[in-house]
Amino acid sequence: MTPREKAKELFRKFVAPTQQWDDVDGYITDEYNAKQCSLIAVDEVIEALHEHHWQNRLIINYWEEVKQEIEKL
Repeated sequence: MTPREKAKELFRKFVAPTQQWDDVDGYITDEYNAKQCSLIAVDEVIEALHEHHWQNRLIINYWEEVKQEIEKL
C-alpha cells in the first residue's frame, strides 16, 4: 500500500460513522478531527518504531511519508 493510500485509509477510519466520504466533492464536515486523530496514530507508530530505529529505518520512512500525505488532506 502506498503512503497516500494508507493516509486515506487511516483518515477514513477516523471519520464519524454517520458521516460520508466523498472523493469528488471533498471532505466530510468532521475533517479536522479525523485528520488530527490520524496524525496522532501515525505519531504513535513512529514513536514505537524509534525504539529500534536502526532496524526500522525503512518502515519509519514509510510512516513519515504517510504523515506527510495526511497533512495534505
